[in-house]
Amino acid sequence: MILVLVDSPNGQLKKGSYEAVTYGKKVADAMGTQCAALVLGSADDAGKLGQYGAAKVIHINNDQLNNFDSQVYTSVIADVAKELDAKVIIVSHSSTGKSLIGRLAVRLDAGSVAGVNQLPTVDGGFKVKKNVFSGKAIAEYEISSPVKVLSLMGNSIPVEETGSAVAAESMEVNIPASKVTVKERKTVAGIVPLPEAELVVSAGRGMKGPENWGIIEDLAAELGATTACSRPVADTGWRPHHEHVGQTGVAIRPNLYIAAGISGAIQHLAGVNSSKVIVVINKDPEAPFFKAADYGIVGDLFEVVPRITESLKKYKAAN
Repeated sequence: MILVLVDSPNGQLKKGSYEAVTYGKKVADAMGTQCAALVLGSADDAGKLGQYGAAKVIHINNDQLNNFDSQVYTSVIADVAKELDAKVIIVSHSSTGKSLIGRLAVRLDAGSVAGVNQLPTVDGGFKVKKNVFSGKAIAEYEISSPVKVLSLMGNSIPVEETGSAVAAESMEVNIPASKVTVKERKTVAGIVPLPEAELVVSAGRGMKGPENWGIIEDLAAELGATTACSRPVADTGWRPHHEHVGQTGVAIRPNLYIAAGISGAIQHLAGVNSSKVIVVINKDPEAPFFKAADYGIVGDLFEVVPRITESLKKYKAAN
């Protein structure tokens, strides 16, 4: 059995959840077994995960699991994995998954690889690949332990509907008392989180100040994209820190990444160079970012960005 932990923040299943289950289904097919999805805490319509390949959906709907505690989650996941005799446990490479992968590996005496971005090969050994050295190389790991734990990078595999909804079932497990008390929770609502975003519009110090950010938000709105920024912008308080992408911020893999007024320091490139298409807008033709760009526009972003937005509006109106 392949066991996939499904993130359900605020009781909502997200795109990353469907990606993880799709990945789990493909791994299960390669190993000649089935995929089970595990949902902890409240969640709407958990049985829907069957549409993405889960032959079984286990939903442990207990209020103790609504607030994430890595120690509690590890205990519950490990018990479920042992009950199902799961040979591979898959989590998303989110903040939740990063907190769990090491603990699960120790609890299950398993080999683990964090941040995989391709399907494993199972002939002649279980081997997985991931980006290393800030995306400049690809490393292949062979896991020889009977149980394996993987975390899957976002946007690594297209979501596929290959099945139909199933009835979610519960399971009796011991839920240890949490040592964490949640006093307040602040979340960003109404936007696609950066790790899940397929379209991202980002800007840097070339914006000259936070008061000019409207042109970036207008372009993002026309594209249905999520906004992001470089580290200096977040550090100076022009934009919130959750929008910071780069080596010390959020690593993203969107289908399209538009960068306006960002020079392209190596620390920034490390977090975005897995984007499928990169478009750079900068008035400096020597900006390092152009070397990594699929498309580059040399020009004043205050002229170029509004013109792109206006062209998108005209295109939508005509189509």
